[in-house]
Amino acid sequence: MSRKARLLFTRFLLLVFIVVIAVWQLSPRESQLIQKQSNYAIHIRQNFNQFGFYPIAKNPSANLYKPIAEWVGRLILPTEQQLQDGLDWVWMEVQYAPPTAQNLLGKIVRLEWKKNKDLLAFVQAITQDINFNSEVIKSQKRGNIHPFRLNRVRQVGILRSLAGANPYDDVIIALDSNTTIDASREQSILQIEREPILATGRFYGLVKIIKPIKSSYKTILFPKQKQDSDYFLVQHYNPNLNNFDGLKETIRIPQQLIDTRKFAPSSLQQIEKSPAGEDGWYIYGAPDAKGIFTVGALAPRSLFQIQPRQIITGEELGLKYIQDVNWRNTEENKGKFNTALLKPVETQNLDTQNSLNQSISKWQEGNKAIVLHLFGGIGGRKAEPLGVPYTITGHFAFGIAEVVRDEFTNELRFETKYYQIYAHNPDGIIPGTHTWADYMGNLQHGWLATRPVSDILIKFDPVTQDYDFDGVKLSPLDQFQQQLQVTMARYRVGDGTGGSMVSPATSCIQDSSQALYTAILAIKNQVTTTPQIQTWVRANPNHPQALRFQQLVELGKSLEQQLAPLGIVRADWQSQAGRLAGTGIGKTTEPFQDGSIWAGLTTWRTIMPRQAHDDLAAIFLKHGAIMQVLRTNQVGGWQPDITPIAPTVFLGQIKIPFTNISPLSIILNRILASLAVPKLQDWLVIVLLLIIYSIVALPYGWKMGFLQIQIWSVNWIDKCLLIFRCLFLPAIVEELFFRVILLPHPSEITNFIGWILWAILSLILFVLYHPVNAKMFFNAAISTFFNRVFLVLASLLGIICTVAYFLTGSLWVIVLIHWVVVVVWLIVFGGITKLDNNQKTQNSKV
Repeated sequence: MSRKARLLFTRFLLLVFIVVIAVWQLSPRESQLIQKQSNYAIHIRQNFNQFGFYPIAKNPSANLYKPIAEWVGRLILPTEQQLQDGLDWVWMEVQYAPPTAQNLLGKIVRLEWKKNKDLLAFVQAITQDINFNSEVIKSQKRGNIHPFRLNRVRQVGILRSLAGANPYDDVIIALDSNTTIDASREQSILQIEREPILATGRFYGLVKIIKPIKSSYKTILFPKQKQDSDYFLVQHYNPNLNNFDGLKETIRIPQQLIDTRKFAPSSLQQIEKSPAGEDGWYIYGAPDAKGIFTVGALAPRSLFQIQPRQIITGEELGLKYIQDVNWRNTEENKGKFNTALLKPVETQNLDTQNSLNQSISKWQEGNKAIVLHLFGGIGGRKAEPLGVPYTITGHFAFGIAEVVRDEFTNELRFETKYYQIYAHNPDGIIPGTHTWADYMGNLQHGWLATRPVSDILIKFDPVTQDYDFDGVKLSPLDQFQQQLQVTMARYRVGDGTGGSMVSPATSCIQDSSQALYTAILAIKNQVTTTPQIQTWVRANPNHPQALRFQQLVELGKSLEQQLAPLGIVRADWQSQAGRLAGTGIGKTTEPFQDGSIWAGLTTWRTIMPRQAHDDLAAIFLKHGAIMQVLRTNQVGGWQPDITPIAPTVFLGQIKIPFTNISPLSIILNRILASLAVPKLQDWLVIVLLLIIYSIVALPYGWKMGFLQIQIWSVNWIDKCLLIFRCLFLPAIVEELFFRVILLPHPSEITNFIGWILWAILSLILFVLYHPVNAKMFFNAAISTFFNRVFLVLASLLGIICTVAYFLTGSLWVIVLIHWVVVVVWLIVFGGITKLDNNQKTQNSKV
């Protein structure tokens, strides 16, 4: 190699070396994640948050406390070797057992499913292998709780995903009376047919908090002040006199630590003065080693009473309450609660007391209701950061409420269970079925004390009552619960990745809605594949059950439109529905989640929890459901550094001054609502209205000399360019502004007269826009756009498009009508010639 070649080669190697170093230095490198402590880890260090703090042998007085369920236990994950069998069973420490099984108290038993073929097939269908991905590892380091004990475990089912959800074996569950004991083996086995319910405490009582017991220690929340201790004097409810004049007792309500949020999840300050406690508190917990009842959760009795604080009658007022009044003055109402009964049909009874009694009588023991749960944000000096700018996203969940007979007062009250589809989080809240006390009232991770919450209990017999078509059973509520359980199980294991993350397309509300969609599909599939049901309905058209079933069908149509507003069903929803909606149970197809923006847009009505909560409630109300609204605003002990913030729709915090109107949210919603793909009947509307327009416009325009056959004779390229230009302007632009943005979408209409007034205003602006546009931007069109005949035809077009929008709610329908009319006028009836002549006249004057 010559000297020159060696020199060039050396320079080349040096250049390559410099480039490699530069790329290495400048390329984005993943920052080292520092392990962040979770709220769960902070609180679990407190001895009163540990299961060992409560001896199983210690039971409170049976006259003052009742067990929370037939069975209460602590789940224990099998050993690594035992997990290799791929079966869905776990160990359970029995903490409470019915009188017939007291020999099992304190023992470790095996918990498994009953040997039912369909049940086992269902469990197997949602059993998955778990292998953590890199995103889950990062999420763990950020302080979120993931089931790391299940990583690399094969065939994880419902029970093991519950037992392994937390870092420790501390998951407390409640089992119902259908639990059976198999004592044929050496070790006792409990067999169940329903998913265990996540619970707090073993016992509960009903008390009035009298006062705190003084202490000389400093408070956790107020270190500069002398505090009351976390021991309280309470008085139990006396069922004989129906009053709180029973036995007095000292109990403990432990003060939780301040965690990563810079405030505690619950507070004891002034809890005895809380308005929510006027009618007493349900306290959930167990005695400690000294026999002192230690509270793990609180629930205000008055919130669950059947008698509401106010009654709203009439559909229009009910819709207004749901969409506006329900969350009004949230910050000002901190520490307070309200209950309201919404009745779509007005009663003629003017006697307030009789009306109230009639309203209460709507709820009977054993009645069930669908629950729409929504919580808002945390504001104040220690406000939580916003995940989305100018938006309080909140959280949504479904639940089931039942009217039960209170064990202490013998009155009717609501008992709620939540089906929480909850992403992995730092608090250790597990996706699953929770009692109200465990999810809302729990002092360690509940939301009663820190967030504003709305629970809407919907009583609608077509959904909550079962059907029997000559022996063929159909239960919409059971089907819905099953689909929610499927999604909760998937969330606990992150579809095998170990983590469920939030995106516009995958979230609490999106995946709760997916469960609802799948339940609707499953019911439709059962009906279409069961000839006996169709035969019975045809043979008994006027039977109360047939009428109720027809109401269910109509509701299903409305809900499908809500869940797939663009008329497009997401691929991941179709996949899940195909596996478990009765058409493919047990198949090996793997579930998947589509987190893309497109997937989110196709289900845009269920992106924001507030919008879905309000929309679903409105749909049920319009179909005749009655509902009870339970609202709380940081209820319990007082925390001055935080305030309740109402949840909003997207960009909902941007409001017109001195109003509650969020213009950007309204505009965005109306645009998205109008993008629905036209259905067959929409195409018929297009054809019919174009015919009507032609019948009126052509003779009038011909008679007045404004229209004449004058085909624009240019090459096809120019015609195509004109046609495409007209699609954008005027068709899309004008219809988007004058119809879609100015007019409430037909699905929003609560007052028809109000909508007509808006339609008249938009029509006037649409007509005036043309001469103004000509005067300011398009001088060549002045003589045409100021022509009286043109303005009459434009008014007629505006009326036709308004009617079309009212009937279809689709932007594409009105754009197509507008586009066809303008293009035909320009190319066939001399419109382009008029504008060209005007342009030539303008040029000659110049």
